[in-house]
Amino acid sequence: MRRSPRETTESVRRISRRGLVLGGLQLGFAGVLGLRMRFMQVDQADEFRLLAEENRINIRLIPPARGQIFDRNGVVIAENAPSYRITIVREDAGDVTDVIARLSNLVELDEDELNRALAEMERSAPFLPITVADRVSWSDISRVAANAPALPGVTPEVGLSRFYPRHDSFAHVVGYVGPVSERDLARYEDPEPVLRIPRFQIGKVGVEAKYEEQLRGNAGAKRVEVNAVGRVMRELDRREGDAGTDIQLTLDSDLQEYIKSRLGQESASCVVMDLEHGDILAIASSPSYDPNKFVRGISVADYSVLRDNNHRPLASKTVQDAYPPGSTFKMICALAALESGILSADDTAYCPGHLEVGSRRFHCWKRAGHGWVNLEESIRESCDVYYYELALKVGIERIADMARRLGLGEAPDVPMSAVTAGLVPDKDWKLRERGASWLIGDSVNASIGQGFVLSSPLQQAIMTARIATGRSIGPRLVKRIDGVDTPSRAGESLGLNENHLRQVRKAMWAVSNNRRGTGYRSRVVAEGMEIAGKSGTSQVRNRVVRNEDVPWEERDHALFVNFAPYNNPKIAVSVVVEHGGGGSSAAAPINRDVTLQALYGGTPPLEAYPSSDRSRIKAQQERLAREREERRSDGSSRA
Repeated sequence: MRRSPRETTESVRRISRRGLVLGGLQLGFAGVLGLRMRFMQVDQADEFRLLAEENRINIRLIPPARGQIFDRNGVVIAENAPSYRITIVREDAGDVTDVIARLSNLVELDEDELNRALAEMERSAPFLPITVADRVSWSDISRVAANAPALPGVTPEVGLSRFYPRHDSFAHVVGYVGPVSERDLARYEDPEPVLRIPRFQIGKVGVEAKYEEQLRGNAGAKRVEVNAVGRVMRELDRREGDAGTDIQLTLDSDLQEYIKSRLGQESASCVVMDLEHGDILAIASSPSYDPNKFVRGISVADYSVLRDNNHRPLASKTVQDAYPPGSTFKMICALAALESGILSADDTAYCPGHLEVGSRRFHCWKRAGHGWVNLEESIRESCDVYYYELALKVGIERIADMARRLGLGEAPDVPMSAVTAGLVPDKDWKLRERGASWLIGDSVNASIGQGFVLSSPLQQAIMTARIATGRSIGPRLVKRIDGVDTPSRAGESLGLNENHLRQVRKAMWAVSNNRRGTGYRSRVVAEGMEIAGKSGTSQVRNRVVRNEDVPWEERDHALFVNFAPYNNPKIAVSVVVEHGGGGSSAAAPINRDVTLQALYGGTPPLEAYPSSDRSRIKAQQERLAREREERRSDGSSRA
């Protein structure tokens, strides 16, 4: 059917109107798209560029160099040594088994470490480097580098790792570092990101742990370009971190090593304190261990050897262990009695060899008794009965108060691990802790440093230092931090009567210099170097049996303390020999040798010893010198 011209015109008009509307809509939509594109490409260009950069560029932390630790003379005792390792990237290696077989022909690979690396390789992304050999030698690194074309995916690398050049000499003081564990991270509310770096080392015990934040330093960072799957393509820039703070200790490494050699295989400890600022010149426990074994994680076999040793090489005996102080406690009882006005230097007591208290008999170490003795004689010959009677007159409260003034009963402020406070008992303590009343027999036992009384070797040195100086001198182990001196711990006056202190010091002089003194055989004869000391025997068992007749672990502990020189005190020394027997026989000779070594700043002249001892001392000095040299040579070879 044909349309009329009018209908045709109307149809064309309608189509044109619809086309115009449709075209307008299309044009408007294109305009909106254009405006949106402009907004995104111009107005939001910086934002999208940043998002793109963040997807393309990663920030990775660079571990800081750990601060070093030095002795008082600048000798390094904890440093950062280059640590060479060999890594492999699985996707670059291709046939990993074949590459490792070729690598093993060049470098000796530890089977356990290799198995660990293979297991880690299975868990990790194929482009991540995995360590297959750690702490290898420079010659190993050289061989790998020279054969690089035949070892696809294998890369020799260098980093820093903690190293202790003096090995076991400072283990109980400096401690050691080790890889960060989940337990370490749990100590922090918000752990620093650097702690999550694989195999990052953190202080575990000792000074390394106590000064962790200062020694750690601040991490650096590097920007690396990565592809879509996270593989590093190139490094864009790097900012090195801030090295940790260096710390200088008060210890003298030569004296410390001498003491280690002198203690030998004994289960023993020794502390040497300077009396000017309280500096700890040496603090040694024997036997010890090599902290380098802990840096990368000690093996089960090596740890079992240390753990199962009955001489307890892992224990820091100088601060961690507390022993009954034995007769070294008698100076405290004497000062308590003198200060309270109950005793004068001329007062005497009769010792028949025992004292009856109620239904119990308390014996003196000398069964025949000492007869009539005064204050000086009671300390010189270590009469027990004299102090039994003194304790009944003075009372435990005054004795405990004097013990605390002289440094017992509170943990010394030193940056070492597991520092004990020891124990100074009194009536309140027994009622609170034991639920029982204080007995007269408790006071009798405490008067000679037995019963509940406990003190560490460091506390014994502090006690002796305070008697020698009359000041509340405290121990200082850290001399400088980042080159800045730490405060002196010379202390203020204890407020004790100087005459009373002088009487106790004179009695201690008699211990070492009077023929009837318990320490006379270990005296010093050099003029101006005389020592003033006190022996102690700490009972381990209740029954009265000779030490020679019981196993080693049931024998009494041996103690000896002194200050020297007597007329011009410079140092205080304490020695404890576990299960050594008598203090005068086992601990006093060691104490005398260490004291002379410290006073002379090296091997003392033979003339300082009694003539009867000189041939033996000469042989001993030569032997100890050889042992120290062998220790240093062995340490250098192990480095």
